[in-house]
Amino acid sequence: MKKWLLAYYLIFNFNLIPYAFAEDESHEDPKSPTRQLTIKLDTDTQKSSGIETLTLEATRHNTEFTAHGKVINLQPLLALRNRYLQTLTEQSSAKARFKQSEQSFIRQEDLYLHGASSKRSFQEQQALWEANKAQAEATDFQGKAVIDETRLLWGKELSDWALSSNSNKLNPFLTNKKKLIQITLPSNKHLPESIKTLFIEASGDRSKAHKAEFISPATQTETVAQGESYYFQVEGKNMLTGMNLTAWIPEQVEQRNGVTIPKSALLWHLDQAFVYIQVNEDTFMRRTLAMYTPIAGGYFVPTAIKPGEHIVTKGAQMLLSEELKKQIPAEDDD
Repeated sequence: MKKWLLAYYLIFNFNLIPYAFAEDESHEDPKSPTRQLTIKLDTDTQKSSGIETLTLEATRHNTEFTAHGKVINLQPLLALRNRYLQTLTEQSSAKARFKQSEQSFIRQEDLYLHGASSKRSFQEQQALWEANKAQAEATDFQGKAVIDETRLLWGKELSDWALSSNSNKLNPFLTNKKKLIQITLPSNKHLPESIKTLFIEASGDRSKAHKAEFISPATQTETVAQGESYYFQVEGKNMLTGMNLTAWIPEQVEQRNGVTIPKSALLWHLDQAFVYIQVNEDTFMRRTLAMYTPIAGGYFVPTAIKPGEHIVTKGAQMLLSEELKKQIPAEDDD
């Protein structure tokens, strides 16, 4: 009886061990001899236990550095857009009045030259024409001023989005399908020109991060970070204006070779991260991971696992339970 009580304790206390992931964190010397038992399960038992495996493919991964970001309030940009559209309306009206007064002035001038109209009428029409001309020119200047102000505050790309009369690029932001974010790099870092996407997440958990698409350089930076700043767009799900974000940006260094494993494949026990590898049709072996990097949807593993190996993605906890049972020494049932 003691043997099964101990097995029960080991199996169910496994779930109480906290999960803690760190990039390239070593938990044991991979060269040290470690006892790894093989677990044998026939095909029917594997199916009934819900064990699933995945054949790993070779992948490459850049090392990354982190930066800080924020979901930006678009209201100031929209206010400039509304000012610009209002200016366009006033400009259209002013030009229409100017064109009409110009035609009237030409007719009045012809009548005056032929003695069919008084000089006073001619002068009044000329004054009206000049006033409408000045008003039309003023609206032109107002429109250009709004364009210059928008470009100064938001850059050329976002200005074109906001001020183009036939652009629909702002519509997803107005319906909250997308959010505008500003990413500010550390002062000693630069964004490689080849980078058009990066990964961001509000919680700071790299494994939950999702893609953000590059828009343009920002014209202003954060007062604290004092680094280069850029605008990106991201799907608006669960993103609120003002929310702080963490961004992961690839370094301009040589990529590392390895494999990518899903989140469900990695387990922890006794302060060690490990996975189960299917050695053959009915045999499984635990493999300790000395190095791993959280990425979107899983982990990048540069060593310990080779492409082509079969990793257990579901049912690994059951394999651990079987292994722990084998490690319990035989005792009398008393």
